[in-house]
Amino acid sequence: MDFGAGLSGGGWDEGGALRAALGRTAAGLGLDLPGSDRGRERLAEYVDARSGRRVVVYPPGEDRRTFRVHLQDDGTPLAGGRTADLAEVVRATAAWTGGAGLEKTGARAPFVRFRPWALVHEREPFDAVELTWRIKLDRLHMPLYDGRTRPHALLAAAYARPVLRRLMPVNSHFALWFSTRVEEPWKAGVGYAVRPYDEGLYGVRGRGGVIARTETPEEAVAVVVAALPEGIGPAS
Repeated sequence: MDFGAGLSGGGWDEGGALRAALGRTAAGLGLDLPGSDRGRERLAEYVDARSGRRVVVYPPGEDRRTFRVHLQDDGTPLAGGRTADLAEVVRATAAWTGGAGLEKTGARAPFVRFRPWALVHEREPFDAVELTWRIKLDRLHMPLYDGRTRPHALLAAAYARPVLRRLMPVNSHFALWFSTRVEEPWKAGVGYAVRPYDEGLYGVRGRGGVIARTETPEEAVAVVVAALPEGIGPAS
């Protein structure tokens, strides 16, 4: 059942259209939604002020059919999915902001998906460094709209190295580099940066330019590790 039927195409671009449709759907289901954050007109954002849980709903994109939904806990993206049914969106929003866990939210709205690490974090939260790695690595399991898989391969290769796993990973324009600081990590970069190049190679860069070009992300990461100061980390 989709109580929001009747809007299609550009209609979702009108300010507040998505929130209004979700409100009607919630009323039809007899469910309550928390207050909506009106910061971005095309989106619908619902926040539980006490827990910090947030649900962000995006209107249909090019397919004109499915809504994209992100579930966050205190700013951390833990789950999400796509569905064409506004009733499913409302059930997920009401469950998550009402305090249901990931598994219970997924049971009430089966389109919701999450990775195993999110369950682990829900039960015993990771520290800031590990959580940052997990969030970035999760992109390996998400649809890549532009088909760029190689930047994600760099993340996986770096995470496999214990010394790098203790540092904060930072991404910028497909480059990956590392920091000894959790807060404002760009102020405490350490070692080399590495990035994929269009010709299929991986480049390791220092302040003076390119240090090395390699054929695999593992080889590039090995160059980065070899140049790190002894006893580096963990980031704090």
